[in-house]
Amino acid sequence: MTSRLQNTLVYLLLIICAALVLYPIFYTFSAAFMTPGEASAYPPRFLPSSFYLGSILAVFKLVPIGKFISNSFIVSIIIMVGQLITSSMAAYAFANIRFKGKAFIFALFMATMMIPWEVTIIPNYLMVKKWDWLDSLQGLTVPFLATAFGTFLLRQFFLQLPKELFEAARIDGCGHFRMFIRIVLPLGRPALATLAVYAFLNAWNMYLWPLLITNSESMRTVQIGIAMLQFEELTVWNLVLAGVTIVLLPSLILLVLGLKQLVRGLTAGALKG
Repeated sequence: MTSRLQNTLVYLLLIICAALVLYPIFYTFSAAFMTPGEASAYPPRFLPSSFYLGSILAVFKLVPIGKFISNSFIVSIIIMVGQLITSSMAAYAFANIRFKGKAFIFALFMATMMIPWEVTIIPNYLMVKKWDWLDSLQGLTVPFLATAFGTFLLRQFFLQLPKELFEAARIDGCGHFRMFIRIVLPLGRPALATLAVYAFLNAWNMYLWPLLITNSESMRTVQIGIAMLQFEELTVWNLVLAGVTIVLLPSLILLVLGLKQLVRGLTAGALKG
């Protein structure tokens, strides 16, 4: 009975924590389909009385949200692919190639994770401005094509791969490039999927950097578009929440599509040989 009571209390606590986390998301989707009167009612309504699409349609009329979404997709995909390429190659080198000073270089590489992003904004901005990349796609993407976190994540996964595979590959005459393409990348799909989801969501949610280096609406990203729905005189919250709903949909779709690979990453154990 004591064990059953403890399990009940644990599950009850987890349900309460899950409800606290999910409530803002649920209310955002609910308010997106409320009429302006329902959204401003007091006490606040929990559910809309009808499936009202006026707020979502108004978002597309007030700001070019479609263009912002396409810009964010392009930027996020470029950053995601760039981080997968650079991080996987660097992780393979740190995990499987012997060279002088590897430990020191890796420690120095990891030390960059301790530097706050705000410290690097000014140097990155000056670099982008000097190269005449302001208000351009390369300015939005190039500073983020490499990441120390991605390298660390993939290196730790690559170190767990059986050494016998690499020894057998060397006996068969495989070089580092063939081992990287034919052994490491196929076996590293769970870790690569995890990094892909992480990189895409980070790039999708960027706000300060695109706001700093973009000037024209043709290069704005979706997070800036949501901020444009807040006016100085009046903020219509159901419009803002409708815009947030539109922005959340790609993230949720990515989570659904990438959940299988993420679960594989958690359950990947060993190879049977």
